[in-house]
Amino acid sequence: MPKVIHVLAFPKVQLLDVTGPLQVFASANDIVRQQGLPAPYAPTVIASGGGAVMSSAGLAMLTEPLPQSASDTLIIAGGWGVYEAAQDPALVSWVRRHGALCRRVSSVCTGAFLLAASGWLDGRRVVTHWTRCEQLAQQHPLLRVEPNPIFINDGPVWTSAGVTAGIDLALAMVEQDLGREMAMEVARQLVVFLKRPGGQSQFSVTLSLQKEGNRFDELHAWISENLPLDLGIPTLAAQAGMSERSFVRHYRADTGQTPARAIESIRVETARRLLSDTGVPIKRVAMQCGFGSEETLRRSFLRAMGVTPQAYRERFCISAAADPVMP
Repeated sequence: MPKVIHVLAFPKVQLLDVTGPLQVFASANDIVRQQGLPAPYAPTVIASGGGAVMSSAGLAMLTEPLPQSASDTLIIAGGWGVYEAAQDPALVSWVRRHGALCRRVSSVCTGAFLLAASGWLDGRRVVTHWTRCEQLAQQHPLLRVEPNPIFINDGPVWTSAGVTAGIDLALAMVEQDLGREMAMEVARQLVVFLKRPGGQSQFSVTLSLQKEGNRFDELHAWISENLPLDLGIPTLAAQAGMSERSFVRHYRADTGQTPARAIESIRVETARRLLSDTGVPIKRVAMQCGFGSEETLRRSFLRAMGVTPQAYRERFCISAAADPVMP
């Protein structure tokens, strides 16, 4: 029997929170059918009362009423309407009861607020959109909210970050159900640039360093393009058109960290991308990212990621299932 996937919507739901995961499961069905096999999933959008539900994008979708029979997977979408939905006692009670009938219970983006209201997230590691992590932690102190991951799988409960992270969440579920090869094929069908593992950060280091009116935005872009260079204070100050002393003082004031720490973070992020996206040897990754040696890369990577570059590659490299990668 196909696995029943219910995606819960409500008025002012975020459209892509619904359609992103839905399309992942639909594409998996298409691929399996082309192999002459029965579809593995039965995805349906549901809502309280059923009928037409208007998304925050202004596009209405037809939904089925809340089911009383078991689902394999329940996915709660997010959006501006989630806060009102989380105040609906009948809907919260249904989520609490129905979750017990599911193999997996999950949320996309701010859907975590409704899932938290039901009690399903108490005591668990969870994530939501990075702009709402602090709010979620304050409203639900029993949760262990982590602001960085794209998605988190804590037992039968899954939560994901904002919008497109729902696609990553659904791809991870397909991988759990049907294997890595199928998940990668779905990602290719959807022309997803990369099937991102849950441990990837929600936003890039370079992006997090950028603030409105930050005088160092152009410098950060230049650093990202010139990582193999000697990026000491004299070089950076000259590039910024400032004296060394003034540069160090203003940089710390504007970014909240030292230039050395910021550069190390950018180098680790670039190395992480090369390790997961390519088969470039680790020694060459170290040189391309400006670490100078494989041992320096290893120490910085361990400090930032908690694992060695080799261990990270073995876990997250997108070609790991099919192609050997060089150490």
